[in-house]
Amino acid sequence: MDDWVPNPRAKPYVPRSKFKSSTSRLSAVTVRGLTGRRCIGKFLKAGLLVVLLITAAINLLYIFDTSKKLSDKDADNNVVQMEAEEGAVSKVQPGQQLARVISIDVVSSRESVFVAVDGTTVLQDEGFDKDRGIHVVILNQATGSVMAKRVFDTYSQQEDDAMVLFLNMVSDGRILVFAIKDEGTFQLKGPAREFLKSLGSVEVTGLGYRDMWAFVAVKGGQKLGEGHSKAPNLSAWGEKVEVKVELPLSAAGEGECSWPDSDEARRRKAFCSKVEGYGSVCKCDGPAPISFSPQKLVNSQILGIPVAVIASDRPHYLYRMLQTLLSIPGADPKMVTVFIDGYFEEPYAVTRLFGLRGIQHTPLGLRNARISQHYKASMTATFNLYPNAQYAIVIEEDLTVSPDFFNYFSQTKHLLEQDNSLYCISAWNDQGYEHTSKDPTLLYRVETMPGLGWLLKRSLYKEELEPMWPTPEKQWDWDMWMRSGAIRKNRECVIPDISRTYHFGSKGLNMNPYFQEVYFKKHSLQAEGNVKLKDVDRMKKDEYEKVVAELISQAQPVDHSVSPCDPNFISDNLPPNSMLSVYISMATPTDFNVWKTVAKCLHIWDLDVRGFHKSMWRLFLKGHPVLIIGSPASPYSDSKPAGIVPITAVKEAGKEKKR
Repeated sequence: MDDWVPNPRAKPYVPRSKFKSSTSRLSAVTVRGLTGRRCIGKFLKAGLLVVLLITAAINLLYIFDTSKKLSDKDADNNVVQMEAEEGAVSKVQPGQQLARVISIDVVSSRESVFVAVDGTTVLQDEGFDKDRGIHVVILNQATGSVMAKRVFDTYSQQEDDAMVLFLNMVSDGRILVFAIKDEGTFQLKGPAREFLKSLGSVEVTGLGYRDMWAFVAVKGGQKLGEGHSKAPNLSAWGEKVEVKVELPLSAAGEGECSWPDSDEARRRKAFCSKVEGYGSVCKCDGPAPISFSPQKLVNSQILGIPVAVIASDRPHYLYRMLQTLLSIPGADPKMVTVFIDGYFEEPYAVTRLFGLRGIQHTPLGLRNARISQHYKASMTATFNLYPNAQYAIVIEEDLTVSPDFFNYFSQTKHLLEQDNSLYCISAWNDQGYEHTSKDPTLLYRVETMPGLGWLLKRSLYKEELEPMWPTPEKQWDWDMWMRSGAIRKNRECVIPDISRTYHFGSKGLNMNPYFQEVYFKKHSLQAEGNVKLKDVDRMKKDEYEKVVAELISQAQPVDHSVSPCDPNFISDNLPPNSMLSVYISMATPTDFNVWKTVAKCLHIWDLDVRGFHKSMWRLFLKGHPVLIIGSPASPYSDSKPAGIVPITAVKEAGKEKKR
């Protein structure tokens, strides 16, 4: 302790008094009191803020409700105004909820047509070189959705009739939209104009060459809007026409049919709610059948053979073909597959309507190459779907089939098994017109592959055709390729005298109404079923030569001084069923000059050369069987009598044509 020295910087110690201690305790209590009052104040402010927010929300709801009522009132006024101006589309009762109003915009012009519903484009077709004519769009009156789209080239013949037929198949109440692209009046004849007039059109009677026109109406109702622009002269087009209309939609379910609850009825209802233009198939009472119970073939040889239907975006063709195919004796829906070239909704809907399997695939190639690739994909898929099938029947969507279609193949299928000199059985005769075919029991052998409903072997396709099939960049017709020597390899096809299919389609890549009229309309079709074919086994290679020899031995040469174009080329005084022979000049098997002229005179297929066997054609003229033999190219020309000079010149319309 003696060493301790105090810190000179230390503050002196001053003890606290009792008074100061009391003051400190009072200050702490005061602070705690003030803090409590501050919390209460904040709580009151927060409560006030909540009240203000609730008040604001109530005011906003009131504003929105008032606006809605004002908007509904304006809508009522708009509907009343529209009804007063254009006629009532639907009556609105007091207190009834108003239907949704849709707007439809339509444009008609030289190079494009356009249709939009509520601002959504449902049709836009541009380009001066395609889809000329009257475009038609069918809308559902309850939803505004598109139910059908069609183009009718009314610049060409018979397209106006096709348009009227289609519109007659549309149910009443549907919304119809029309627009002309380029030209649509040249072949718009009186009956079609009268029909459009009955729909409410005022301008249709005055539509002229290259006029533009747009028209919106309700089927069985009234006109909603119409526009017309006259072309100033024959070398110019009318100005673009634009039409805009608004109309309320019908109530959902209005006009729907009460079909019984069944699988068939469900398929029908699903189809008819989305697709239009199929007439009685969507009738409430007695609709057209979509399920069939065809007779079974006696001793059928085609059980288990799949049928590949080659289809594209021609749904009405597909519907017509499937109706006949599924109803004839021997049909089996489980063996039918529809192959659609592209993802088109309507053909697929038609397929499902009949309860069939439909397969859509992405197209490959362009134009003819696309068709060729579609056939290849369809046949490959067919044999993959049916791995045990040794044969397949291929048929197109634009064909009507005979009641004897499956019976025909049942009787001829074994020829492919037993004769390697054959590579197909076809239901089509290229030269089988009404005036050139007669005998439903008769068969021929031909070097060209007709197609249009044909039977082929799996081995032929998988081993020969599929590996060599033309690639997508090659613009080849698949059937012309199959007729080439490299593919045919001297093999032939069996065909009937009277075809078992009929080509009715007038629209396609290589088809138009004129072509159909000239080359297909008067083709014959076997109308009855259960035909017993004659001499089927004599279609085998060696036996057929004996058949031809017998026919030639019976044949009587016609008067070769008379032109084939002359109505008296075949005499009217011959005994019934006289076998006749005609010899035409044909230096080599590919010298078809005279034949093409003769074919033109006889009003049969003359665009290329088909339907021959060793430079000989078989057909009927004036009811008589006729052999037309190319001389000296055909081995059968040795039978020509010494005094007969083959036809080398054909007189047509008073003029002589030398070939």
